[in-house]
Amino acid sequence: MTRRFTPSRYLTPVLLAPILLAPVFLASCSQAGDGLVDIAVVEDTETLLTDGIRLSYGQQLVRGATSEGLVTLDDNGETLPALAERWIVLDDGRSFIFRLREANWADGTAVDAQSVRAEILRQIRDLEGTSLGLDLGRVSEIRAMTSRVIEIRLSQPMPSFLQLLAQPELGLRRNDVGNGPMRASAGDDDVLLTPIAPEMRGLPEESDFAERSRTLRIKALAAPAAVAAFNDGQVDLVAGGTLASLPLAETGPLSRGNLRLDSALGLFGLRVTKATGFLGNASRREALAMAIDRETLLEPFNLSGWPSTTRIVPLALAGEVQQAGEAEAGPTQERWADLSLEIRRSRAARRVADWEGSSGQSASVAIFLPKGPGSDRIFRKLSADFATIGLASERASRPPDADLVLVDRLARYAAPRWFINQFHCTIQRSGCIAEADALVEGKEADEGDPGSANDAPPLVEAEALLVDSNTYIPFGAPVRWSLVRGGLNGFTENRWASHPLFPLAVDPIF
Repeated sequence: MTRRFTPSRYLTPVLLAPILLAPVFLASCSQAGDGLVDIAVVEDTETLLTDGIRLSYGQQLVRGATSEGLVTLDDNGETLPALAERWIVLDDGRSFIFRLREANWADGTAVDAQSVRAEILRQIRDLEGTSLGLDLGRVSEIRAMTSRVIEIRLSQPMPSFLQLLAQPELGLRRNDVGNGPMRASAGDDDVLLTPIAPEMRGLPEESDFAERSRTLRIKALAAPAAVAAFNDGQVDLVAGGTLASLPLAETGPLSRGNLRLDSALGLFGLRVTKATGFLGNASRREALAMAIDRETLLEPFNLSGWPSTTRIVPLALAGEVQQAGEAEAGPTQERWADLSLEIRRSRAARRVADWEGSSGQSASVAIFLPKGPGSDRIFRKLSADFATIGLASERASRPPDADLVLVDRLARYAAPRWFINQFHCTIQRSGCIAEADALVEGKEADEGDPGSANDAPPLVEAEALLVDSNTYIPFGAPVRWSLVRGGLNGFTENRWASHPLFPLAVDPIF
């Protein structure tokens, strides 16, 4: 059966409509027997409960459940109030003024503007040297205006700033303890998460909250164990699966009937980690990018409508923030749009042959992909594509042994800046371009304000430098899979592949 994606906003997120409805006989959850919702996150993580700032997917889920920020994300990926009960945006998007709700920190002291300011400043310091730290670089000032009103000023407008503030790493914590909406306790190999009553969080009391809420039990499992646990009825939700393990989710009758897919905003492609030998210049690296048939790359997964791209910033997203008019507009089509795949491969093959003739060596590349049957399928496709231009491929067992390493990363907010920041020299030296960093950092105009006269050029030029260097070979949108037991509320596919835990713990009010 071919599974069809239905593009939504920006054309990159997708919903897997044909398999959203599970059969009625699957509608029971393990919570019926023991009062728990059991969740497995697909990853190799020793602990999901950590005080660190570099978080795995599962650690993000737990942090988001136990430490809410000024705003949060719901199961649709939309921004909602959290510690801030409301806000206004002034000064053409440079001033965000938040009114805090009446609440206390876990130690009993009041959540006020001064303490929130101190926590946000600490987070900014702690996140230096990370991608999120770069994203927060536009914060120029934080002011406590009154005891319950705080202003965050930006050096330039950032339309996606609220989305950034909703990230789990920006959940506010005092003495490493957050304000919920859930409390966590660590078990031997899992974490129990219990909802906190609304009145304990400074919210109106809900008389039926105890009846509507339940405890979650979450653990990290390798993909085969997670799928087996789902098929055996031991867990109600498996989250965080990638293409590397997707074939495992198709092996049993229960998993097939409850499989959900997100095709999210983000990066999915190969990063050149050794720009030597055949990969020693941009033109020869481009030969690899030209050889790939992106339209058929995911055919082994029976995915129809998957959004591929030849660029770093997806064109549909870039079109939302670039200016109309030839002088200010960025790229409006994919690379090599005027060339057929056959012509592209012919040109790429000549570059391979020329290098082999001048160097006296055979052209080959070593590719690292994470272990899993899905990675095996991708490698076979890539190897076949590269063979059409005379380039041999081998599978590297470790990233240090590879010339090319898979990048499979979810975007945190919808702006070209996020994509370009992933290649910043402070994040990873391999393949970075200092000139591109300078263009983004020195940008004066708003990347999302249609009235900004000089909006697009710095970001467009920065992306062009990165694209032309061919140190990253894009495939398309990242794909994430989950297994969701029928009858479990609070899970919705979305463009962030973000599935917060709190909605799973509290039944909706109708």
